Amino acid sequence: MKRNEVENCLLCNSPIDVPVTWKTLLTNEFPRTICLECEEKFEICKTSNEEVTSLYKYNEQMKDYLHRYKFMHDLLLAKVFRYQLHYHLKKTKELIVPIPMHAEKRKERTFAHVDELLNEAVIPYTHLLEKMTTATQASKSREERLNTPQIFQLEQGVIVQQKDILLVDDIYTTGTTINHAKQLLLDAGAKSVKAFTLIRG
Repeated sequence: MKRNEVENCLLCNSPIDVPVTWKTLLTNEFPRTICLECEEKFEICKTSNEEVTSLYKYNEQMKDYLHRYKFMHDLLLAKVFRYQLHYHLKKTKELIVPIPMHAEKRKERTFAHVDELLNEAVIPYTHLLEKMTTATQASKSREERLNTPQIFQLEQGVIVQQKDILLVDDIYTTGTTINHAKQLLLDAGAKSVKAFTLIRG
């Protein structure tokens, strides 16, 4: 990996001043992509349970990040949390399964945002699910989300019997998306299904 991959903060464009140390020279540590000031605006999430782990709270800084990454199609921003994701997922023994986008939405956005976060973090993953609807949870009220019928199906030929699975998504709000995916996989014979998200809303 290049040490000077990014010279200016991807969020505020101010210069990134990172001193060269023996650690950065001798390890494959991911180079910094945002400045310390921007990094400090993200709030660590302290609310988690055995079923769902989330790294950050959905605050104003994160809202702006998500908007730019997902809806303004700023693919470079997939690099911002790669160290944190790599650190938390690198020793995972479960099969990592990203929550998928509908094919039409994928074509519209030009990239799968969860896949790209994992790619930048150098975390291997496997697709098992297909999304059956183009409707997004963000466009629905809380009540509508909770009453949404099943939105996923298994990809053709997928076998999940006795597998331990870790679902990965960008944000956890009502839990509807994760619960649909979890139920489908458990019904198909998965041994266990847990979830990991970058953000908790």
